[in-house]
Amino acid sequence: MPFAGTTSTAAITCFRVGNTETGMRFRAVTSVDGLADLHGGVQVRPARLETSSRRSTLLRPIQSKPDGYVELGELCRVHRGQVTGCNRAWIAGIYPGELPDSVLKPVVTRARELFEASPVLEDASALRRVVSLPFDLDELDTGALVDVERFLDWANRLGADRTYVARHRRTWWSSSLKDPAPILCTYMARRRPAFVRNLCGARHLNIAHGIYPRNALAPSLLDFLSAWLQRNVSLSAGRVYAGGLTKFEPREVERILVPPLEELHERATTLDIGRTDARRRQRSRVLSPMAAD
Repeated sequence: MPFAGTTSTAAITCFRVGNTETGMRFRAVTSVDGLADLHGGVQVRPARLETSSRRSTLLRPIQSKPDGYVELGELCRVHRGQVTGCNRAWIAGIYPGELPDSVLKPVVTRARELFEASPVLEDASALRRVVSLPFDLDELDTGALVDVERFLDWANRLGADRTYVARHRRTWWSSSLKDPAPILCTYMARRRPAFVRNLCGARHLNIAHGIYPRNALAPSLLDFLSAWLQRNVSLSAGRVYAGGLTKFEPREVERILVPPLEELHERATTLDIGRTDARRRQRSRVLSPMAAD
């Protein structure tokens, strides 16, 4: 943090004009005083420099790819959450009127909700509701339409129709949320990201990413994949900012190496068998006193 009181990072490059080196040396310092010594550092080859879009990763050793492992993006797409354009209007709470339940969806609106729920989000009752309206309001029944039109008049007075996001929608109110993602993950914190199995079907705003399988995956396999990511993904896979703040863009999440689908399926099957055996043992303990009687 080179500037006192400012959360910022800086990269300083030293070079000699016309000098042809076999690479560059990189070194991280924790204070401005550390810049005085221009020796040492990690040697990085030109080929790696040319293919890297982030300087922070150049200070890390290259990780070998385990046999058979694939990038998460081969199995799943990763999408940033929905942008409302005006949280005061679209996150239910301050609107004084009534809205039909059909347009109010439970949504993850804070990263803290995922950190606290990890590893499984099972109950949506504590989540806030977000107003999700269709492009064509005629899809609503007559009673709901009256309430929604009152709401839109209030949101219009609030300025929700004049935000950048609203002006670039087909209609300024068409804030339809993405389908619930089977796995949700946080993307910015000073701690490892939380990967959470979304069992309650909650939507998510742009404080999180949604992980969507490219092809249908069994629930037990999704359970295991989510648990594997939670245990194995570290901060080193993300993009580091000032003060240790680490960010995971969707494409960076997709580049995370995971076991191949066959191995995930095998482990998930073993997990299912273990759960079934545990349930049988539990039922046996419950029934045995009755059998004795």
